[in-house]
Amino acid sequence: MIPSKITSTIKIRQGEARQEDNTIDTENIVRAAVEAAIEMKATELKILDVRGRTSFCDWFVLCNGNNSRQMQAISDNILRQFKKEMGLNPMGVEGTRSNKWVLIDLGDVIVHVFERDMRGYYDLDGLWSDAPTVTPEELGIDDVPADAVGYALP
Repeated sequence: MIPSKITSTIKIRQGEARQEDNTIDTENIVRAAVEAAIEMKATELKILDVRGRTSFCDWFVLCNGNNSRQMQAISDNILRQFKKEMGLNPMGVEGTRSNKWVLIDLGDVIVHVFERDMRGYYDLDGLWSDAPTVTPEELGIDDVPADAVGYALP
């Protein structure tokens, strides 16, 4: 997998700056997000490799929560893992109050935590059906519960 690069500008003195090159492997971000979602019993997990298909990200992680409380737990755990393992904050989080769809922007990785009916309504699975699907096992995640993977429209 090709890692994405994040370039940051560090201010040395007033008016002076230099570029620092930090490489972050987006596959590690995907793996951390997927593991965090599985830990909170997310269902119908799907990982899409959208590199070359869109300019705003490289990966989508889609999953469902059974109710608003579980959706919040999944989202919170993903954010905790991202901060803990990568030492970074998300670019943005949307929908935490809606109880239907939470979007977590982790830069080159976008995580969507859906209420089941909303996932069928927005049908991101269908919209990005040409994107290759990656299994948790391909990311090195073992012992994935059967109900964590798979997908069926409501």
